[in-house]
Amino acid sequence: MRPAAASGDPQTNPLGTAPILPLMLKFAIPSVVGMLVTAAYNITDQVFIGNLVGMLGNAATTVSFPVFFLTSGLSQLVGVGMAANFSISQGARQEEKARKYVTTGLALSVLAGLALLLVAVVLRRPILLLGGATDTVYPYALDYFSLTAIGLPFQLFTLAMSYLIRADGSPLYAMAVTVSGAGLNILLDWWFMAGLGLGIRGAAAATVIGQVISAVLCVLYLTRFKAFRLRLRDVRPDGEYVPGILKLGLANFVNHALMMVMLLILNNLLTRYGAQTVYGSDIPLAVAGVASKLNTILVAFNVGIALGCQPIWGFNLGAKQYGRVKETYKKGVLASLCIGLVFLFLLQAFPRPIFALFGAGEELYFRFAERYLRIYYLMVWAHGVQPMSVNYFTGTGNVRHGLILTFSRQGFLLIPLLLILPLVLGLDGVLIASPIADGAATALSLGLVVHSFKTMGQKENKPEAV
Repeated sequence: MRPAAASGDPQTNPLGTAPILPLMLKFAIPSVVGMLVTAAYNITDQVFIGNLVGMLGNAATTVSFPVFFLTSGLSQLVGVGMAANFSISQGARQEEKARKYVTTGLALSVLAGLALLLVAVVLRRPILLLGGATDTVYPYALDYFSLTAIGLPFQLFTLAMSYLIRADGSPLYAMAVTVSGAGLNILLDWWFMAGLGLGIRGAAAATVIGQVISAVLCVLYLTRFKAFRLRLRDVRPDGEYVPGILKLGLANFVNHALMMVMLLILNNLLTRYGAQTVYGSDIPLAVAGVASKLNTILVAFNVGIALGCQPIWGFNLGAKQYGRVKETYKKGVLASLCIGLVFLFLLQAFPRPIFALFGAGEELYFRFAERYLRIYYLMVWAHGVQPMSVNYFTGTGNVRHGLILTFSRQGFLLIPLLLILPLVLGLDGVLIASPIADGAATALSLGLVVHSFKTMGQKENKPEAV
């Protein structure tokens, strides 16, 4: 039986009436759990690769990782834009617009995935070399990337759909989509790598199979969509609605695109300046790859909380219930700060035991790992403020401020610091660029949100304002 349609009436829809904290937990916990499972299988990949392939296997995943940031960015360009417009249209009781945004967004996600696959297959060698692959790392990276590229369209579609599924009021289903694919990937990692001895190719094959299963579950959800009935023949891009989707997804896409550029620069700087030290070029590259996978755990919390807030922001903005919009942001940021402080303690107190989980290595490897975690992630406690703020502005339709924050950390701050500081401080300059950029971006994020709250306060006294 098809579920009853979700109400767009602010007086009856829980998004407009339920207490904020329980509502946030309802949407955020499945989002966090789903993303934690994704992080878990990324880390499991890294643990198996580190223990069964070695340090060069860890480095191989490092040079491949920027492409997966691009995939995530494209999924958010379409998925966040689609879901945000869907939520705002539902809150404003404009069902036909909501339907058009959904069908157009789904079509765009398929087209973007196919285009990405074509680029990855044709340009795989220059992509890996641009990612910082050295002569010793390249063969491993080629084996890994050639297979994982096949899964890129499935990954992009699943990520885009997950935003829509949450916005449709089914956060548990969105979590199940992620958990099923990730759980299968973990089991296949063990079987392919440890059981069949397929090495790094086994890890790549396990990843692709898990992504395909998650994408299939997303397609099945379309048959039980709550807000309205969806038909396959309606899924096609409508030129009138494409700009609206791209507009609200642009800040998230630019953020991920800049993160991809930043990772490319970081990888090349680590190999270049690492070669001038006792660590050599491969150790810093391998350490950065493991650290980036560890960071996905924190990202899972921060982004999961932000995604849990997004349907609340969008619906209540459309319903002009601005007090609920502000309260949701405050509670979301507080949760992110508390989680960030826990991560700061763990990374500062136990860097070597944490890295030891990802395989053995020489003493120099662990010495650099300790140094990297303690310096590069010094401001990890504040990592949630900027993505929370970017998603807040996206969810409330403020593209300009979302783009300012997106460019601030990566484009205006981190990338220039990465290019300048190593000229003076060498390898240490690469490491300290991140905490400086994080501190400045956090201050800017809070400043812009405070300004937004003041503007919203004025709208509360003028119900006719849009």
